[in-house]
Amino acid sequence: MIMRIILIYSLERLMKTLASVSALALALAMTPAAGHAETLTLYSAQHEQVVDMLTAAFTKQTGIKVVVHEGEGPDIASQILTEGANSPADVFFTENSPELNLLDEKGLLAPVAPSTLAQVPAKDNASDGDWLGVLARENVIDYNPALISKSAMPAALLDLAGPSWQGKIGIAPSDADFLPLVSAMIKQYGTDKTLAWLRGLKTNGKIYEDDEGVVAAVARGDVAAGIVNNYYWARLETDLGPAKIDSTLYHFKGGDIGGLINISGAAVLKSSHHQAAAQKFLAFLVSQKAQTALGLSTVDYEYPLRPGVAPNRLLTPMAALQPPSISPAALGDDREAGALLQQAGLL
Repeated sequence: MIMRIILIYSLERLMKTLASVSALALALAMTPAAGHAETLTLYSAQHEQVVDMLTAAFTKQTGIKVVVHEGEGPDIASQILTEGANSPADVFFTENSPELNLLDEKGLLAPVAPSTLAQVPAKDNASDGDWLGVLARENVIDYNPALISKSAMPAALLDLAGPSWQGKIGIAPSDADFLPLVSAMIKQYGTDKTLAWLRGLKTNGKIYEDDEGVVAAVARGDVAAGIVNNYYWARLETDLGPAKIDSTLYHFKGGDIGGLINISGAAVLKSSHHQAAAQKFLAFLVSQKAQTALGLSTVDYEYPLRPGVAPNRLLTPMAALQPPSISPAALGDDREAGALLQQAGLL
């Protein structure tokens, strides 16, 4: 099972988080609907702080309560598969699209309301309309300029398997965020080339439990660079302050796989007994007010997918990124990626 150990940075971080959550909840505040006693069960693999503020705001707006069951995306997807038509879940909200693809393939998701799908670009939703894109994160290289220069950064993600990177790169192959990147490599280069790349990373890399561990290691100089999502570096920069963080980000160019955009999405379970309320929750996630508040928050560092909503100031504008043209649906369900990671000895 893929587990992530959450790092507790400091009391100062906790106070910042509480203050930001309170501010965001205030920004999202709306008049509650009267007379509602309905309760939704949300299976969540999104960041806890983000889910807490979104569900609180949704309940304030609608009167519909939300009970949250949290875990890692692959673990929760596996749980839903086991539960099948008897799952108590109404909505699944996760950080990466492959878990949604898996449940969609198994016929466990209900179609998302067309009016909700229309709030975000079609390329960020399931091709059949059974899940909804909500937020996005960019795959990047986090590096320490005191240990390695920007000019030494790889032109392609494949380059990290070369001998010049031995002992210099940090990776977290057991982190759920690493799986979509491997799936994208398989899609672009095939299984043989991807397996060779993974074996090169095993030779060259230092292994960490999760992306938080990678960015912390780069910042303190334990490793020169690391493969991470932009979210984790931005969160550490907020924790330490711009004058104290000893690392920066490198963005892949020219559509290389290294610049993959991961989609965080949500879906209504076909087995849900609260279909209307669940659809209302999905519509809320991509509403103008919720997406704007997410972009302004200091607890979430993902890109809002609703057009015209600005991301957090620490993020490179989406228009300046050069990701590969691989749709979230094309990544598949990650099972092949997991198998290759095991074959390479990284899991």
